Amino acid sequence: MSDEPQPKKPRPGWASHEPQAADTPDDARDDTRTDAAGLPRSNESDGEADGHGEPGPASAKTGASATAGASAKKAAREERRAALKARRTGWRRLVPTWRMVLGAFLVTALLVVGGFLLGYTLVQIPAANAAATQQANVYLYADGTVIARDGEVNRENVTLSQISEDAQHAVLAAEDRDFYTESAVDPLAMVRGAWNTLTGKGKQSGSTITQQYVKNYYLRQEQTVTRKVKEFFIAIKLDRNQSKDEILEGYLNTSFFGRGAYGIQAAAHAYYDMDASELDAGRAAYLAALVNAPSQYDVVAHPGNRAFVEKRWNYVLDGMVDEGWLDPAERARLTFPVPKRTTLSTTMSGQRGYIVNIVKQHLTDNKIVDEASLDAGGYRITTTLQKSKQDAFVESVDDNLMDRLDKKNRKVDTYVRAGGASIEPKTGKVVAMYNGIDYVKQYTPNATRRDFQVGSSFKPFVFTAAVENGSRTQDGRRITPGTHYDGTSERPVQGWPGPRYAPENEDHEDYGDITVSEATDKSVNAVYAQMAVDVGPDKVRKTAVDLGLSPDTPDLDGAGPSIALGVANASVLDMTQAYATLANHGKHTPYTLVEKVTQNGRDIALPERHTRRAVSREAADTTTSVLKGVVEKGTATAAQTSGRPAAGKTGTAEEDTAAWFAGYTPDLATVVAVMGQDPVTAGHKSLYGAMGLPRVNGGGAPAEIWGQYTRDALEGEPVSSFSLRLQPGADESQPPAPDPSGGPSSSGDVSAPATDAPDDEDTDSGTPDDDGGSTGDDGSESEGENSTGGTTTGSPTGDTGGTGTGTGGGDTTGGGTTDDGGSNRDELPGPGGLSGALDGRRWD
Repeated sequence: MSDEPQPKKPRPGWASHEPQAADTPDDARDDTRTDAAGLPRSNESDGEADGHGEPGPASAKTGASATAGASAKKAAREERRAALKARRTGWRRLVPTWRMVLGAFLVTALLVVGGFLLGYTLVQIPAANAAATQQANVYLYADGTVIARDGEVNRENVTLSQISEDAQHAVLAAEDRDFYTESAVDPLAMVRGAWNTLTGKGKQSGSTITQQYVKNYYLRQEQTVTRKVKEFFIAIKLDRNQSKDEILEGYLNTSFFGRGAYGIQAAAHAYYDMDASELDAGRAAYLAALVNAPSQYDVVAHPGNRAFVEKRWNYVLDGMVDEGWLDPAERARLTFPVPKRTTLSTTMSGQRGYIVNIVKQHLTDNKIVDEASLDAGGYRITTTLQKSKQDAFVESVDDNLMDRLDKKNRKVDTYVRAGGASIEPKTGKVVAMYNGIDYVKQYTPNATRRDFQVGSSFKPFVFTAAVENGSRTQDGRRITPGTHYDGTSERPVQGWPGPRYAPENEDHEDYGDITVSEATDKSVNAVYAQMAVDVGPDKVRKTAVDLGLSPDTPDLDGAGPSIALGVANASVLDMTQAYATLANHGKHTPYTLVEKVTQNGRDIALPERHTRRAVSREAADTTTSVLKGVVEKGTATAAQTSGRPAAGKTGTAEEDTAAWFAGYTPDLATVVAVMGQDPVTAGHKSLYGAMGLPRVNGGGAPAEIWGQYTRDALEGEPVSSFSLRLQPGADESQPPAPDPSGGPSSSGDVSAPATDAPDDEDTDSGTPDDDGGSTGDDGSESEGENSTGGTTTGSPTGDTGGTGTGTGGGDTTGGGTTDDGGSNRDELPGPGGLSGALDGRRWD
């Protein structure tokens, strides 16, 4: 075998690396193979060792040949590119190759999938936005009628079961008919909606109900790409976490329907004054149509859009028929349900604002709902207030007080305020309140304020305390309705260890020897101040609190004998509760303003209310027997217009800044107060001359308001009589012990017999006095005469028609205090005596 290197055989597929022509076919060029260095396979033998392992003669050329090979490789690539480019000329250069198409598709798919996975991972379901969770608190009368909605957002969430099926189907027909079968998002609908918007067919989002709910509840309303992306991913996740019913319920509670109404419940009230559960197909279809353009589709606000709105309404109904949700025959009978122009106002005007604030205070004070929770909203509060009685109260105040004011010509009439409350004695439920002419005009609620003296309306508590404690006079006689007292004006009270106290009677009237019943009819201050000392002011205070006054009542503590004259500043509502306890035979049930409270369909527990024995039945009933006389023949005969057995007491604060009547029938306890307040400074003002009368007193407007209200509030109910159990000896006379000095009085003129005229009333009444005194031929006593044969100047209310030298009726006479004690008035309303009050006539 020769030692010379032998040439190797060509490998399969080997081809000489000859330059190719530019027009050589691609497959021909591709068949030419090169080694890893880009050189022809034939050149490999030049660098191989011989059979003995020694380098061949070609190894010396390795360095030069490598450089030449790299250059050749580069040249070859450029040559092929040039050849390929030369072939793709003209329009062919714009058409991508299949490799380019496939590559672009794969890249796009990867980006889409990656972007989806990234977005699904990064976008989380956020907390609901504040506006979506905010609700109004709805306040209702006892019968379910709406009083007011309190909150910045008019929304009341309801469950799906509280929304009629017609309403559910109408919204689905209008917005998303495939809601229950489709996925959370519909890309095709989104594209279609965008196209319709761009082409002028109306603004259409193309969103599913799920997406719209996400926008309403979790996001904001701005039209941005970021918001749409978030909406897309949250909708997908939400669809996996909540049922379709839950999503539909949320959508119906968050959608805006116009007129400031968020949610279908608020919308049902705003347009048709009904609950969502009561919506029929026609009304539901109109509300569903509103979602598309709430402000423009309100045919009351925009009557010119009626034809367009009806077209949308018909579209909704036709969709309900197509989906099998509405019978075609019923559909054919439907006519367009025009919404109400005005529905029941739910603003804070009128009595509503007062009621809302008082009820809120009641809820928080009784720890039913805390203030923060109330502010968050969502509560449905059914009150104990009865709409018919509430309306009757307002009407009575207007008829007997507000309509008689002349604020343009009498400045004092601008001071007039009124407050009232009415309670069922057996249940403690507050059924009506009057707080002012309008919450937006007079903010302070007059039924609950505690800054006006209650005057002589406090006196029944003194007598009740006397009976309850078995109290006796200074000379040891038991205090009963027949117990005699010295009724001399400015008589110093006996047995009081404190400073001298000698209160004056109205107009300094001296009554001499007088029974407790008479003294109550005539509201004799001297008698009751002495009785308060006989009982003990502390015991009187305790009885008043037991009956229903707040222990925090201003000026109730430390009042001494003056406690009997009503120096305490109790509220109208507190006084009503105390009188309701008397009406309920001494059993006290704490008043309540709330019947039921729910939040999102869940009942809130109410505190238990227990009836307790405040005073004995004998004490309460004996007081009632005495107070019946006040209505029958005393200072409150105007209350007889109620047409029912009644008991009550008038009262007037010092300087005539307030006048009261507190009374009750067996079925209803009501207190009315007329107050004087400067509308600018809020200071208390005297009411001399208000309504054109010399004085405003408890037997005037307050008793008249009470009588009309009680008559109307109890209309249609059977008339009940008092069933009374009196203290032993209540019907027996308790004459005073003989006075060694020769008279029953320790001060004043004791020789003059007691007058028949009460200090609170006109003497022109045909009502017989307590002693059965004679009357004139026309049924009334002779004007200007009293039992002593003297004369007075005019009537005790200031009528100038009489002659003489008496002190009756001056605008300021006796209105203030004396060195020895204060004076509280309870006069009758004005000229003409009681006849005007009893037959419904008025005076100017």
